[in-house]
Amino acid sequence: MARIGVENTLSNVKQYLKSQGHQVMDMNESTMANCDCCVVSGQDNNMMGMANALTKAPVINADGMTAEEVLEAVNRNLAQ
Repeated sequence: MARIGVENTLSNVKQYLKSQGHQVMDMNESTMANCDCCVVSGQDNNMMGMANALTKAPVINADGMTAEEVLEAVNRNLAQ
């Protein structure tokens, strides 16, 4: 089970990832360091007003994607 950090605005994605067996966490500075993958809405390219990277985990921009497409992207990134 992967630990996925998901932006608060993506509640449908959070629910879907949970239903597929992933551990979903609200994404903030303290949890980002412990995520296997992060999912962002794409609404704010400079998330949390910081330009520096807060995680080495893959970051998926979910803008325009369905929850199913986000899951596919998460699984692809975790398989690498």
